[in-house]
Amino acid sequence: MNYVTATAMGPSFWIIYIVFLVGVMYFMAVRPQKKQKKAMEEMMQALEIGDSVKTTSGFYGEVIDITEDMVIVEFGSNKNCRIPMDKAAIVEVEKAKGPVE
Repeated sequence: MNYVTATAMGPSFWIIYIVFLVGVMYFMAVRPQKKQKKAMEEMMQALEIGDSVKTTSGFYGEVIDITEDMVIVEFGSNKNCRIPMDKAAIVEVEKAKGPVE
């Protein structure tokens, strides 16, 4: 009777088990991160002057200039606080509204 249990837990079982665990880890960890990174890259590609943004520190501002890897964001109602920052510091973008007709 022990013979059936010993063969069921042979090397092929463990190989299949490990492959299954690696597959589960991929679908639970790696794949969502890739999707999030792709969405962030698309958001940065669509970033334009005049868009409202939220930074990683929670500040809301308006984009006034964009370079390759930096943006200048204007904060506050007095329009005197302009801060250059990395594009990676932006977590949300709200597109500027077009002219009202």
